[in-house]
This record gives sequence, structure tokens and C-alpha cells, in this order.
Amino acid sequence: MSRLNGKRSEAESQGLKVNVAILGAGGIAHAMSKTLVGMAKDPKYSALVAPYAVAARDLDRATEFAKQYDFPVAYGSYEELLADPQVDLVYIATPHSFHAEQSIACLKAGKNVLVEKSFTANAEQARQLLDVAQSSGLLCTEAIWTRYMPSRTMLDDIVASGEIGEVHSVSANLCYPITRKERLTDPALAGGALLDVGVYPLNFIDMVLQGRRPDRIVTSMQPYETGVDAQNSTTLYYGDGVMAVSTSSMLNTSDRDGVVWGTEGYIKCQNINNIESIDIYGNDHQIKRHVDIPQQITGYEYEVASAANAILDGKQECSEMPHSDTLRIMELMDSLRAEWGLQYPFEA
Repeated sequence: MSRLNGKRSEAESQGLKVNVAILGAGGIAHAMSKTLVGMAKDPKYSALVAPYAVAARDLDRATEFAKQYDFPVAYGSYEELLADPQVDLVYIATPHSFHAEQSIACLKAGKNVLVEKSFTANAEQARQLLDVAQSSGLLCTEAIWTRYMPSRTMLDDIVASGEIGEVHSVSANLCYPITRKERLTDPALAGGALLDVGVYPLNFIDMVLQGRRPDRIVTSMQPYETGVDAQNSTTLYYGDGVMAVSTSSMLNTSDRDGVVWGTEGYIKCQNINNIESIDIYGNDHQIKRHVDIPQQITGYEYEVASAANAILDGKQECSEMPHSDTLRIMELMDSLRAEWGLQYPFEA
């Protein structure tokens, strides 16, 4: 068990902070490091979390990384991280195919985990990981940052207010030309657009529609030369007549919009990957209202703060992304890949 699980009073009275270690030193690890450094300087978070360590498979790489962000500790192996009793929370920043194995190892070593999306490569891995998490008594939560951002509540409030009437349709897309990243085209690493960028429009739709399961799904994808999905489109049909469309690609750029269509107007969210603004339109297609998004460090701070607070309160999941939501999205993505006939080598 981590030293601070369920010990908020003790932590606050002794000035103890949740020590965060990063497992992996790739691109997303740099983004998280900038976040942790910013949080340590921000009065809102400085008493809550501390940037503590980074682990890589090479000590020189880890040392250089730690020096760049002024982390006090660097490990030349993941095993060293697991053995350090001062680590309270591990951010898993490796390719999808490694998430389950590495997160389970952390939990068994008494470390709480914040697992970068997609949570795992498939739903079976997710169930195995969540089973270990449940028996460990520790926190395990998915780091899909849009679930934790203030923009989520802001959008929910607008929809619930009835300002755009009754919602009948939702659309969301996220596309970037990112095939230059080898992990994204490698089937052995669970590459493809779906698990990396496609997870965002699916989560946007799931949040707007409050976790409803579709009754019917129509989906297709265009394969990359390695066999993973290069781009895909999915239409979800719900029992009450609502429908939603999710599109993602790793070949091209898109507007990244998320739109909620109602009987009295519609809501347009600029950039579902990190909502920058929300505009409400009437039936005349004129902007009725513009909603600004609060200033942020990077946007990752919300998931880190939620995880740290959950640890101090002795919780095993974060309310913004409970295990049931993570599993529902993983099962949905499995069903899409099944329709496409896309199987990763390690699933054979």
C-alpha cells in the first residue's frame, strides 16, 4: 500500500505531498512533466503533488530527462521505480500494448496508477487490470484528460439547461497526420487511429449522452499498409432515436470539432482533444452565446489532481472516469475492431 492512501489528515498535518513518478520517457511523458512542474509552482496544487521521478529502460536517458525537469530521482529500469517506497502515484506513459502489464506490476508493488489512454489494448486486458486494482485497494484510473477538464461540466450544464432543446444528434472528430510515429503504425504495439485519437470522439459522445449504450453500430475503416486502421468512421444509433457520428484519422488534419445538435439550436466545441471554446447557436445559425474555458497549465493538471485527491481519500477510482466508464469504452472499441476484422498480433 502506498504511504498516503486514505491518509489526507496525516498528509496535510505533516506537509506530505503525493509523489508522482513517470514510467516511460516518450513524448507524452514530457507533456506530463511540464504539467507536474507547473503544478508544483501553482498555489492551487503545490501542496498536493510533487514531481518526483522518471523511469526509462536506459539510465542515461532517464537522467537526462530528470535533469530537464528537475526531478530528484531517475531510474534506469522500471523495476527500480517499483522498489521505491516514496513513489505514491505512477503515470503510465508507454505504448498501449504495455499498459496492462506495467500497471499490474505497479499495483502489485503497492503503487497507485494513472494510466494514459487508451487504458489497455483491449477489454480483456482492462478487466484483468481492474481485477488486480480492486483486490489491491489502490487507485487505478484512466488518464483521458478530457474527462477531468472543467469544459466537461460546462458542456453538461448547457445541455441539461435545455438551451438547445432536445438533443437528437452528436458528432465529433479528431484527426492528425501522425503516421511518422512508429508506434502508431505497428500492430504489435496496438497501433492505429482508433486507440490513439479515435478514443477522444467516442468519449466526447459518451459524455454528452451520459454513458448510454448504442443499440446499433455501423462502422468502417481504411487500413494502413501495416494493417492497423489509418482512418475510421462510426455511426452509433440509440433506442430513443438519437444518433452520433465519430471520425478519426492518423493521415490528415481535421477541424477537431464536437457538435451537439438540438431542436432549438446546437453547441459547437472547438477541439474535443482539449476544448478551447464553446459556442451556442440558435436555429437561425447565429451565435447566441460564447463560453470561455478557464486558463490552465497544460490541461493534464485536472487528472493528476483528481488522482492525488482520490489517493488521499482512500478511493480506488476517480469519479470523473470510473472503472465502468473505462470498461464501456474499451468494449466499444473492441466491437469496432471486430467489425473491421482488426486483431493485434498478441490477441491471436
